[in-house]
Amino acid sequence: MDVQNILERLSLSDHTVGLGGCKNRGTTLECCEYNITVFDNKKSKDEIHVINDEMIKIHHGTLDESNSDVLQKYDDMSVLSDPDWSLKIFLSKIKEKNDKIKNSCIKNHLIDSAFYATKAKQGLASDPFASSWLKCAAYSITDALVLYNAKPQSPTHTLEFIRKFKKTKANESFSIIADVIGLERATPSLLSRMLKSTIGFSDMIEGNGNSKIIQRKYEYFVNNSLLSDCYFYLGYMNRNILISIKDTIHKKSELIHVLKTALDIEHDVTKTEQHAFKIHKLAHDLTNLL
Repeated sequence: MDVQNILERLSLSDHTVGLGGCKNRGTTLECCEYNITVFDNKKSKDEIHVINDEMIKIHHGTLDESNSDVLQKYDDMSVLSDPDWSLKIFLSKIKEKNDKIKNSCIKNHLIDSAFYATKAKQGLASDPFASSWLKCAAYSITDALVLYNAKPQSPTHTLEFIRKFKKTKANESFSIIADVIGLERATPSLLSRMLKSTIGFSDMIEGNGNSKIIQRKYEYFVNNSLLSDCYFYLGYMNRNILISIKDTIHKKSELIHVLKTALDIEHDVTKTEQHAFKIHKLAHDLTNLL
């Protein structure tokens, strides 16, 4: 699809707009959406549009962004519309600081992983979301490894990237992460149940139609027998939504049952504790190694 046609259809031609994600990098699959950022300083939720059967996700950004995790996602962004050249200047500054931004992201993801692993350990007896925090910890370490290997954070493509990583001590640690996430549990029937709960979770919390993208990617993965990739993707989506409401989730007890299926939570306290210790140690070891 002509990206300029998207801008015209969505009345964005006069705005400052960039294209990121795999459509920009040329690593796209037929299920992937267009990730377009409009730099309008709005703090609005992402918007989902469908044009000629293509999924479009509109993000809202600011040229004053300072969050390293957001900044690294702008690296190598293509400029679609830039009336006053402000986006080109902004992206040039990001390029100059690329290594510093990436290293900051890696460090932050490892810190997050240790934090969520600790949260899981401490909440075993009292926090019904303890196992969910453990999954968050595992996904955070994965993000750090992906960035360390100079790949973008892209849950649709993450396992594809990891399968091609060089055999290093750091990369081989993913076997621990995969065990904690539960990739070997992926079966068509389980994925079907996870999908329904993931869609429900997205609709309840995001409420922006992102579940349409989740549905499409699920169908692609299952139809192509990429069951582990599907399991990873669904879990990653749930992780992102969970983190977005981490400060208020304990006021939403009904989500315990939703996440039980959406994140494929196991209720073996001993196993959760063991995994939490493993992930916490791994986060510490990788901080020293990376």
